[in-house]
Amino acid sequence: MKALSHRIVRSCLKSLTLGLFFMGSGAMEVAGSEAPEGDFNPSDFIVNHIADAHEIHLFGDVHIPLPCIIYVPETGGVDFFMSSACAHGEAHQGGSGLWYTMHHGALSVHDHDPSGHGHGHDHSEHDQGHDGHDHGSHGSVDVVDLSITKSIFGMLVMMGLVLVLFGSAAKGYAKRKGQAPKGLQNVLEPMVMFIRDDIAVPSIGKKKADRYLPFLLTVFFFIFFSNLLGLIPFIGGFNITGTLGITLVLATLVFIITTVSGNKHYWGHILWPSGVPLPIKFILVPIEIASLFIKPTVLMIRLTANITAGHIIILAFTSLIFLLGAQFGSGVGLGTGVFSTLFMIFMYLIEFLVAFLQAYVFTLLAALYFGEATQEAHH
Repeated sequence: MKALSHRIVRSCLKSLTLGLFFMGSGAMEVAGSEAPEGDFNPSDFIVNHIADAHEIHLFGDVHIPLPCIIYVPETGGVDFFMSSACAHGEAHQGGSGLWYTMHHGALSVHDHDPSGHGHGHDHSEHDQGHDGHDHGSHGSVDVVDLSITKSIFGMLVMMGLVLVLFGSAAKGYAKRKGQAPKGLQNVLEPMVMFIRDDIAVPSIGKKKADRYLPFLLTVFFFIFFSNLLGLIPFIGGFNITGTLGITLVLATLVFIITTVSGNKHYWGHILWPSGVPLPIKFILVPIEIASLFIKPTVLMIRLTANITAGHIIILAFTSLIFLLGAQFGSGVGLGTGVFSTLFMIFMYLIEFLVAFLQAYVFTLLAALYFGEATQEAHH
């Protein structure tokens, strides 16, 4: 168990490094169209709560600022400032000469003073290119957002939590060799054994399961803890695994491990399946090749959509209180509030189950892909 815990810690470090690499670009989000002043716009309300942001909103006007790191390839410079510099609609000028503003936690970049002074073009998040970089409307300014956004901050916290928990458990096993587990070990060991005995071994095989177990455990606990963090109210409304960039990292890691682990039988089945008529092979082989990319894509979309959907449902019923109250009066709003509150409590209980299920499903499918890539031919 001690060796297993140390392997999990090493896997966490590797996953964290790759995660930072993939998450390093493009965190500028579209905040949505604004409603007229005084009107409640449920679309803005929901999008602003589930979208990534450059600050952590607690309640009212209370925010926790996060560091903004903007790399400007044209000059080779880096603008570093806290998001609080753009609070209350104020514009901030970086050392590169670019100006920055923030709206609902989304950062916009301009090559002139947005108050109207100076000349140039406005390069906001609406001009973001498909490569994750923020391109100017005429291509004159190209910036890369390397900021520690809310989702990245949450990801780092969860990775740190996994490292601390399993590091402490490993030290406990080292100090108490041959003794029954207690404390934190009692909490973690049943879950570790569940992942090993009910997911890894049946899916991959007893001989090869231990090779992939550190990654599977890291992914499971990271997703599970991240989902639980998103259910804690009044700490910023984290939506870590509902952020496409983070689920893309996880799915990419599964794709890389599956591809590298594929044996001769695996690649032979994909590129030239035996026992299939030649004309059918020309149809089947492209499908098999496409499935290599479809499988991790489905992993990514399933996790993102399911976690985000839960947040949207809860926020939508919150919006009903304000919408019906404004339309039909405070009495209807109060009645809707009672119903919405009861339903939100029910949804929160469901979300606790979903938090575990989504971590379980992602881990199980990853294990199945690893087992498929490493299985031997049956004669």
